[in-house]
Amino acid sequence: MSVLNVVLYPDDPLTKVASPVEKIGPKIQQLAADMFETMYEYEGVGLAGPQVGVAKRIFVLHEPDGPKMCFINPEITELEGQEEGQEGCLSLPEIYVQVPRATRLRVRAMDEHGKPIDFVATGFLARIIQHEFDHLNGTIMLDRIDVLSRHAKLQEWDDIRERVIADGVRG
Repeated sequence: MSVLNVVLYPDDPLTKVASPVEKIGPKIQQLAADMFETMYEYEGVGLAGPQVGVAKRIFVLHEPDGPKMCFINPEITELEGQEEGQEGCLSLPEIYVQVPRATRLRVRAMDEHGKPIDFVATGFLARIIQHEFDHLNGTIMLDRIDVLSRHAKLQEWDDIRERVIADGVRG
């Protein structure tokens, strides 16, 4: 396993729709393992393919005290409820925002071994899934907030991005 480089916003492929994974095999399994390693290295709870420069529909997550999971070609088939909660993003380190998300969802996908996943998620797990799913569609958490807050957070990001790169944290 190895730690991958995390792509910083707005670099490619973060703002593009990711392509489906065509074949689940050793290469995808290695990618998933490396993504878990990278997520843990940067103390995240989720990481999507585009965040490591891979424009494929794959993400990993590990909710605290929950199982670690890999989702390939996921589909969210139900969304219910809504609440705001604080989110951060490994591609926007040091930026935190209140993001409205569904409180319950149903997700279908394949895991890194090609086994089907189909379950209902609630609470923090549902939030992580939505955040990572957004990355597969070229959407970031700042796209989910009002325009004035988004503008302020983008200004904040502009002010710290070069320091984050210079410190060798990402990029």
